[in-house]
Parts: sequence; structure tokens; C-alpha cells
Amino acid sequence: MFFMSLVMSVQAPLFTPYAATLGASSVLIGIMMSTGQLANLTGNLIAGPLIDRYGKKLFITLPMVLSGIFFIAHGLVTDASSLLMLRILNGFALAFLIPSALALLSSYAANSKQQGKNMAVYGMLMTIASILAPLIGGNLGSLLGYETTYFFIGITLLFISIYTLGFVADSQSTTSKNSHQKSLTFAQVLALPTVHIILVTGFAVMYIHGVIIYEVPYLAVESGYSTATTGLLLSLMATGTLISLALSFMHRFDPVKRLMFGLFGMSMSLFAIFNDMLTLPVLLFSVGFFFGIIMPAMAIAITDAVAKEGHGRAFGLMSSFYSLGMIVSSFVTGVIRDIVSPYFIAFLVGMIVLTFIGYKKLSLPPMTEPKVYR
Repeated sequence: MFFMSLVMSVQAPLFTPYAATLGASSVLIGIMMSTGQLANLTGNLIAGPLIDRYGKKLFITLPMVLSGIFFIAHGLVTDASSLLMLRILNGFALAFLIPSALALLSSYAANSKQQGKNMAVYGMLMTIASILAPLIGGNLGSLLGYETTYFFIGITLLFISIYTLGFVADSQSTTSKNSHQKSLTFAQVLALPTVHIILVTGFAVMYIHGVIIYEVPYLAVESGYSTATTGLLLSLMATGTLISLALSFMHRFDPVKRLMFGLFGMSMSLFAIFNDMLTLPVLLFSVGFFFGIIMPAMAIAITDAVAKEGHGRAFGLMSSFYSLGMIVSSFVTGVIRDIVSPYFIAFLVGMIVLTFIGYKKLSLPPMTEPKVYR
């Protein structure tokens, strides 16, 4: 996951300016990002049952091979419509990877404490990758050009997929020991009240994240920034995430309360951005800091709420709401950015969802979830 995230995030400062060089308008770029995430959402929902039935390793390795091929093809396109098609195909392929990897990681934990440690280490590694990758991608884009950088991304993903074949072990032994326990359905997972809070939080967080991923690289098009500069800005955000993940005492607190605190912090940071209260690098660092508080809490809340037999579906649902947030934010940002600040709309989304979460949590008595799912 670390190597995959490192290579995948290299493209973060590249896609928007690359699409612009192929003639895509801001609206079309928003559509490209939205349709890619829509394909990702569709794949997430398909992935859950397949992961629970056939295991995780297959759906980690195969999507990585396909994604490597699609990224190589990114460097060969000559028009925006071809880039749109590749974005859709790549989004669908990668939809199977994240829930598979998270479900596999959660299956290695013997208890909730070990689960928390696993997710914290996972979060720190992903954040280190997201710090390094935009810097690498921005500089590669400046030195080698967009096409060659996409070739590099694709070939590296193919090598990583070979690595997973030899060194990633599926937890089939755990599955066979519990084969008498029937997998949970999507309806059973969605019946858990805590899951509602987790899913809407995931939507809001990724909506905010999607706005930043769209807007910051667009500075290379609109304000003449280099891809190296926009890569540095994204790395500052990831640095904030890494620092918050290093605060190990945060894992002692209730994960749902951490979700609320982190979402409030992200929303307030957006409020400061569209009001120019502080410089953009400082505020992006702040967004990243609160993002790092949320992400480990999301995974822990899911595994606390849902039995292991439903982890594939649960993580598939969580990933689909991540994708939904990115879909809506990319499309809305592309359409409204010339009319109203996308950061303002993201602030409203964060605060509305935060209000819903508070109402939901306060209106439910403790221990309302069916014990069969615990």
C-alpha cells in the first residue's frame, strides 16, 4: 500500500495541467475527475461481496496490473476524450484495491488494540507517501514532461504488482476457521447506526479533499505556478497529516468523537482559506493535520461496528462514499469555481454533515447496535 500510494500520488500535481494542455476546460476537467470517481464508486460496491467470497490478494494484484497499463496509456493520448476514457477505466480498476487492502490489513489484527496500531502505522506510511509523491511528481513533470512521467508511473506499478504476488499473504486461514459464519449483507451493514455516521463523514472529508486536489494543481494553469510548486503545497498538507498521526495519545479517544473534531477543524481551515485569514501553505498544513485525525478513526470505527465477516462490504461501502465525495466535489468545483469559491461550498458541506452527525449521535441511546454484528 505504501509503494502503491507513493506511485499513485505522483500524478496528483500533474493531471489537471496535463488535461488542460490537451484542450480540456475547467468544467471538462471536473467531469473527468468526477467520472473517474463514479467508476471507482461502482467498483467499490461490486468489490465488497467479491472480496468476502474470493479473498483479498487477487483484488490487490490484478487492479495494480491494470492500473499500470492504463497509466502507460495516459502518456500516449492526444486528446481530452481519450484521457477521460482512461480516467474511467483506471478508476474502476483501482476501486477493488483499497477495500481489499484495508480488509486484509484488518484481518491480521487479533483484537481492537492491535487493529488501532495497524491502522495508525498504515496511516503514517500513506502520509509519508503523500508527502514525498507530490514533490517527486511535480519535479518529474517539470524535468521529464507529462507523458514520460506517466510512463514512469505505469511501469513502476507493474513492478509493484509483481512484488505483491510473492510477498503479500492472504488471510485464508482466518476465513476457513470462520467459514460457518455467514457473511453480512450490505443491508445488515447499513442497519448499524454507527455506520451511517462513518459514511457521511467519509463523504464530507473526501468532498473537502477533492476541492483541494482540484484547486491547488489548477494554480499551475491559472496563476502560472510550476508543477513543482503545487506539488510542494500538497506535500505541506500531507506533512500536517503525518504530524497528527504521530500523536499516539489520540487513539485513546472514541473514534466517532475524533471524526467530529477532525471534520470541524477541516471546515474551519476552509473558512480561513476563502477569507484569506492566513497564507495558503499554513492553512493547507492545517487541513492535513485534521485529515490525519479523521482517517485512522474511520477505519477503527468500521472494524468496531462491523464483524469480520462483513469487513469486505463495510470497507467497500466506506470507499464508495469516499468516491462519492470526490465525484460531487470535482463536478461542483469545475462548474462553480468562476462564480463562487469552491472552498466556501466545501465549508458548508463540512458544517452541514457535522450538524447531522451531532444530531445522529445525540439522538441514539448507547448500545443500540445488534450484538450479532459486534
